[in-house]
Parts: sequence; structure tokens; C-alpha cells
Amino acid sequence: MGEQGSGTPSAQPVVSDRVLTIPNLLSMLRLALVPVFLWLILAERDGAALAVLAGSAITDYLDGKIARTFGMVSRLGQLLDPIADRLFIVSTLVGLALRSIIPWWLVALLLARELVMLVVVLLLKRVGIIGLPVHFVGKAATFNLLYAFPVLLLGEALEWARAVGWAFAWWGVALYWLAAVLYAVHAAALLRSPARGPREALG
Repeated sequence: MGEQGSGTPSAQPVVSDRVLTIPNLLSMLRLALVPVFLWLILAERDGAALAVLAGSAITDYLDGKIARTFGMVSRLGQLLDPIADRLFIVSTLVGLALRSIIPWWLVALLLARELVMLVVVLLLKRVGIIGLPVHFVGKAATFNLLYAFPVLLLGEALEWARAVGWAFAWWGVALYWLAAVLYAVHAAALLRSPARGPREALG
């Protein structure tokens, strides 16, 4: 999400092989916060868990902004950023399901989408294509889900937050699967095309 391009050729940034950049360090920090966040949810320390999630959202915004503004977009960043997003989503899903805040079928629905995307990635990799440009639908889905879960957690104390959280969740699920369909269609077109080359990571 943070360091990815918009999916249009004119907006593609110059991608470097640098490792030690500020955006990459921020992405690494977000990855390190994932187990901390999961432990806080399971320990029912909801205030601290929300604070960690808010911090993750801020660093997610900053790593992309800094990368684009100062020309620090890197291949490592393109890999770390979506991984951090997905790990936060999965850890939140598992934590909320274990707390009975969300049903396990919702967890299964979102994890099934990840399995579909994994198959797409593996098929593309077999022909030398490293993912696809990030689609705005995928970005919107991640945005909705990352907002839905903390609001659902807040709904344990505030009734109105539960309804708002579920609204974000349903939009997120719908857009998440729509993005998967769009990526699959794009991947199928690439697999049929004779002109193939490296592309950005999936979002």
C-alpha cells in the first residue's frame, strides 16, 4: 500500500535496490509491531492495541509519502509494505475471532481470498512476472478493512462503533474480492501475452 505505484504507466516511480531507507525501516517497524498487536488483543488490552494499530497506520502513510516524495521507492519496500498490511489484517482477524468479536466464517472468507491471490502470484512467477501493478480497488479494500477492525474492537465499549465497524468490514470484504477478480483477469491477460516482464508486487 504505502510504496506502491498507482498502476498507470505515467505514474510509475523509479525503483531502486536500496535496503536501508527510511521507508523500509518504517515498514520493518510495522512488521515488528504485528506480534505485539496480536498479544495486546488477546490480552484484552484494547486501548494499547488501538494505539499500536494507529501507529501502524501512520507509519504506513509515512513510508509511502516519503518514498514517493524523496525518490526512495525500492523493491524491498514494494515487498515489505503489502506483507505488513496482510499480516496486520490476518493477526487482527485471528485476534478478534478468538475474542468472539467477529465470526470465524469471516476469517475464512478473507483468508480464502489470500489463497486465490497466492495462486495468481505463483502462476505469474512461473513465467517470470513478479506480481501486478497495485489497483485502486485493492487499496480501497485494505483501507476499509484496516479501519473496520479497530472500530469493531472499539464496539466492545461503544454500541454505535459496532455498526460503523461492520459497515467498513462489509465494504472491505466486497472490495477485497473484487480486487482479487480484477487481478486474476489482469494476470490471465498477461499469461496469454507474449510480451512479459517484471512488474510491481500485488496489493
